[in-house]
Amino acid sequence: MAIPDFQSLMLPVLRVAAQGEARINDVVETLASQFALTPEERAHLLPSGKQTTFANRVQWAKSYLGKAGLVELTRRAHFQITDRGRKLLVRPPERIDIKFLSQFPEFTWGRNTAESNGSPADTSPRTASETTNLTPDEIIRQAHQQLEAALAAELLQRIRASSPAFFESTVVRLLSAMGYGGFSAADISKALVGGTNDGGIDGVIDQDPLGLDRIYVQAKRYGEGKNVGAPAIRDFFGSLDRFKATKGLFVTTSTFSTQARETAEHLSKRIVLIDGDHLSRLLIRHGVACRVEETLTIKKLDEEFFE
Repeated sequence: MAIPDFQSLMLPVLRVAAQGEARINDVVETLASQFALTPEERAHLLPSGKQTTFANRVQWAKSYLGKAGLVELTRRAHFQITDRGRKLLVRPPERIDIKFLSQFPEFTWGRNTAESNGSPADTSPRTASETTNLTPDEIIRQAHQQLEAALAAELLQRIRASSPAFFESTVVRLLSAMGYGGFSAADISKALVGGTNDGGIDGVIDQDPLGLDRIYVQAKRYGEGKNVGAPAIRDFFGSLDRFKATKGLFVTTSTFSTQARETAEHLSKRIVLIDGDHLSRLLIRHGVACRVEETLTIKKLDEEFFE
């Protein structure tokens, strides 16, 4: 089964808490067994790599129950059910979710901020979590992915509208940002060798700062829908052979046909293919052709402070 969303975990968390003071890590293990999660589902990590997805959702379920006064913290990493929580379990609902929790006056997460401005507020919190079953941090990550996807599309659009020389320069600058060659601004211009007699090579990049090995680059600025085929890969292989090169990087703003990828796999020289989607992700990751507009810092409770 899929990993349960955090709202589906609210009632199970409350029931575990009803058995006595609970340690959050023990609750995670208990519910993982109760939901018969597979080892892969138990081990699935958040994008940060610091916590499992299931543990994160259990903790958010506990936090929402706490905001509604159904559980309370006792000591570090421990919590227990409250009298309100016990009364609720005498005749439990089929499901506890954000909409259900909105009946409790203490539960204010997501309330309309208009209330603080003196205007009438919606008495039931309508958060994104209520409708999508995502935890608040999952919502942030999803929004971040959507922003990056939009940026990636815009980057490709601008690069496709630029000149071939600009595209070749962008590729070399990306490789520099990734740590290849140890370029200065002057070195980047020297690495661009494209021209009428370039022999099918647009750039030559030192693989390391000492120049012990080199990577030969070809950059094809194609529009969307114009795929790079197997003949272009074989031509690039021939160019590498003329330069006695062992490594090549073929970058395009479009994509590669299945035959092109198969050809690159079976050739005797190592040729790495970077299509438009992969290129845009690399540009964003390494801060090339884009900049940081705003940084959001997410903080969490420091348990050691209270010890």
